[in-house]
Amino acid sequence: MAAIVFGLAHRMRLPVLTQRHSSRVVLGMFAFVNGLIAIGAMAFVAYVTGEPFVFPSLGPTAFLLFYTPMLPASSPRNTIGGHLIGAAAGYLSLVVFGLTDALPALAASVTGARVGAAALSLGLTSGAMVWLRVPHPPAGATTLIISLGILREPQQIAVLMVAVVLLVAQGYVINRLAGIPYPAWHPSPGGQ
Repeated sequence: MAAIVFGLAHRMRLPVLTQRHSSRVVLGMFAFVNGLIAIGAMAFVAYVTGEPFVFPSLGPTAFLLFYTPMLPASSPRNTIGGHLIGAAAGYLSLVVFGLTDALPALAASVTGARVGAAALSLGLTSGAMVWLRVPHPPAGATTLIISLGILREPQQIAVLMVAVVLLVAQGYVINRLAGIPYPAWHPSPGGQ
């Protein structure tokens, strides 16, 4: 993350910022601004469209993209692939346990079927991300959001995936503007 901040400062001709202030303050401000912009943009799109463009697993995804952009888990392939696996596993779990029309677990009681759906979805997501080599930890939250019924309609799940792609696009632009060699798709070899 320090490289992003310092790269942006250099590109924006703001070296005084990084020379005059502690890197913790600068990095904290960078994280604050990008978190605000990332979720603010998604919330604005949600407001305009009336669709659920904001969901809990976007927060940790944004943090990974802007704080540790060179980690494999932050690459576009892993981010999009992980959330896609999580969404598919969550929906499959709803289907398997007959919960596609059930109220969300937060609005109704937690049943044995809901427990089974949540467990199956997280197990499938974890295993598939490992098998396909696309680990992205926030996808574990995505699969639970779906298997718990918070988002359960295919249209909502499609919107969720569009939101992930929009966030990755923002991460790509910000990181590249900062001079970080953020990957176009695959994780960078030796990403740290």
